[in-house]
Amino acid sequence: MRRTIVLAALASTVVLAQAPADPARRITSAGMLRDVKALSDDAMAGRGPGTEGDRKARAYLAQRLKAIGFAPGGPNGSWEQPVPIVGLTMKHPAAWTFKSATGSTAAFTWWDDFIGASGVQEPRVTIDNAEVVFVGYAIQAPEFKWDDYKGADLSGKILLIMNNDPDWDPALFAGVKRLYYGRWDYKYESAARAGAVGAIIIHTEPSAGYRWNVVQTSWSGTGFELPDAGEPRVRLKSWMTEDAARRLVKLAGRDLDALVKSARSATFAPVPLGITTSIAFDVAIQKTETANVIGVLEGSSPALRGETMIYSAHHDHLGVGEPDAKGDKIYNGALDNASGCAQVLAIAEAFAATSPRPQRSVMALFVGGEEQGLLGSEYYAAHPTIPVSKIAANLNIDGGNIFGRTSDVAIIGRGKSDLETRLATAAASQKRQAVDEPEPDKGYYYRSDQLNFARIGVPALYFKSGQTYVGRPEGWGKAKEADYRQHRYHQPSDEVTPDWNLDGMVEDDVLAYRVGIDVANGATLPAWFPGDEFEAARKKALAAASGPTASTSAP
Repeated sequence: MRRTIVLAALASTVVLAQAPADPARRITSAGMLRDVKALSDDAMAGRGPGTEGDRKARAYLAQRLKAIGFAPGGPNGSWEQPVPIVGLTMKHPAAWTFKSATGSTAAFTWWDDFIGASGVQEPRVTIDNAEVVFVGYAIQAPEFKWDDYKGADLSGKILLIMNNDPDWDPALFAGVKRLYYGRWDYKYESAARAGAVGAIIIHTEPSAGYRWNVVQTSWSGTGFELPDAGEPRVRLKSWMTEDAARRLVKLAGRDLDALVKSARSATFAPVPLGITTSIAFDVAIQKTETANVIGVLEGSSPALRGETMIYSAHHDHLGVGEPDAKGDKIYNGALDNASGCAQVLAIAEAFAATSPRPQRSVMALFVGGEEQGLLGSEYYAAHPTIPVSKIAANLNIDGGNIFGRTSDVAIIGRGKSDLETRLATAAASQKRQAVDEPEPDKGYYYRSDQLNFARIGVPALYFKSGQTYVGRPEGWGKAKEADYRQHRYHQPSDEVTPDWNLDGMVEDDVLAYRVGIDVANGATLPAWFPGDEFEAARKKALAAASGPTASTSAP
């Protein structure tokens, strides 16, 4: 439903302690609000990949970059890098039935008990009489001497998997800080490598970081992927509620709590449940494309302009889907992630106003298909418009602070690269403190587009406002963020509302600009901290570069 909203509280722009000529003054709440409202308007129809709303959003971003003074950064002088995608719409069964060795059966209802998606790009998926095996976390991590499979033959099986990763020992999988091993995408990849035909992830709100309704809205309708490149795949990717999983293992004469307890040990081995299932469904396949929107501000130094600082934000959301209680079907995605796009545009305005121009180049990259599994950034990482060794750093923005100013800045996945040191220095100039992320168990570093830059070795930073809000009581910020996740995250209600306060978003955006200026004019490129999981990829990229440059001196 289209609304006209008057935001009196946002009429004034946040004024920071800056010199009059400071380009960061171009970063304003009014400017960002204008872009958020435009991108989350009902006319964009939720910016679903491959839709008319997607194309409108991309055109808007390109127009804004052109007006700001950036040049096209896509192939052949275009604003866009086309990203081929395949849409899969599973014609799901109303129920899914499992059978025990004694002949007893249990049926589970689509939507309430389970949600699924086709794991293969085929018009018909059939799984016949597959055995269900509980495999704990489904993790194989030799560096932690952990292997949930223990050499078991899991080919042709359906794996029942716990979410998250082992979290009770700081020396094991980083304790409560979730690693990629704890992500749902790793679970499906792991099951596919084991030869399984299907995988069921047990949903709990603590392990997922969101309620079951997010699974329902995110995994129903049409899902998109990059074209099949021959990688191992399960035929069915599924989620099941904890209550449903409890009933499923009870059918096998087992207790879910006991199984979970047994999985909390490196000695765990897969547990065949003695139950089987068959399922078949048709899949509507749609080959289409989205695109990454790319703008570049060329650096001033002939020696350094080939190196680029990349700011990224995803422009897509969920499009049109299941209606909410009010009948609203448009998933506007105002906070997620029209706000991130608005922040990158504001940073671009600041860089365009910077004089002298930064020595290294600056790229504004708006990627598509993030909500479908980080597709646009994955495609860009595989087909970069500049050599990977020349990407100085990535700073990704996914969601902004709409609740007001904070005295702290949360570094997501803290302890990864010296970009964090640069951020902490810039935050100190605002009298703000850089802190750890408040919920390390959610694994947010592995849930947005900076991950694909990190995977190819590019030092990548992801930060947000902390939860200590200026003038608010302790716990207020945490409660506001929890309320958003419960009631608006991936829901039609993610819209601009009169209570939005972008003062903190402005301060965060200024920080992002300051970090980028430091990178763009710095004597050395950013680097991963020694021993980080992505350090080896960076060293490999730099070693493979055609020739070292004086500035490429990261350790």
